[in-house]
Amino acid sequence: MKNLRSKLRSGHTVVGTWCNSGSPIIAELMSASGFDFVCVDAEHSAVDVPQAQTLFQAVAAGSSSCAPIVRLHGVDYALVKRYLDAGARGVICPLINTRADAELLVSAVKYPPEGRRGVGFCRANQFGVRVSEEYKQANHEILTAVQIEHIDGVHNIHDILSVPGIDAAFIGPYDLTASMGITAQFDHPEYIQARDRILHACQEKGVVPGIHVVQPNTDELIARAHEGYRFLAYSLDITMLLHTCQAGVAKLKGFLAHRELESAGGRTED
Repeated sequence: MKNLRSKLRSGHTVVGTWCNSGSPIIAELMSASGFDFVCVDAEHSAVDVPQAQTLFQAVAAGSSSCAPIVRLHGVDYALVKRYLDAGARGVICPLINTRADAELLVSAVKYPPEGRRGVGFCRANQFGVRVSEEYKQANHEILTAVQIEHIDGVHNIHDILSVPGIDAAFIGPYDLTASMGITAQFDHPEYIQARDRILHACQEKGVVPGIHVVQPNTDELIARAHEGYRFLAYSLDITMLLHTCQAGVAKLKGFLAHRELESAGGRTED
């Protein structure tokens, strides 16, 4: 079975989702649903490293073909190492705005000589059973993705993507539009232009373009795939749950309200 990085490097398009709830049950369920990856969000959630390790285990339990990855809170060498040791098979790092940011990320992810990640007994190497194997394989298997979510990152996109070891560039639509003064205006011409600039730079540099469609809108994600994005994230657990609950409640309460009106009309006629 190919790992996530190998799938992308082979030209495949992958579809995953986000886990913000911190629920191992939901993480396992999403993994078993057929997603190629489940990304544990350590930036915009209360999930810490021990919880993330449990979530990675849950993803692995759901399906051996679903990769557990993590969205970091930033480039913090000590924490990057801990999430990888806990079993993350890829990282997405937010707010990468310069070449120096990207170089720091690669250095934190890669074992020497390509980086400076430390070696220790941990879940990633079966607590010491596979130290040599993991050391040899990790630099070839761990996905390293930058998140472009500020206009400064767009301006510096070619420099960022020129850093050896960057596998993918992932657009953060909400923060990117916020940095442009057009928060959540995803149809705005300036945002579309910025998005296209990132996509074209990825294609030029041989880096996989990725994007997150936060609302559970399959048509929009399919449209992004048609444009050339291959690292696709479909919504997140809490948003999918919220939409399902809202739709169900709205339909049921609409039915009940209509029935009450009919009943009231019948009583008036009597």
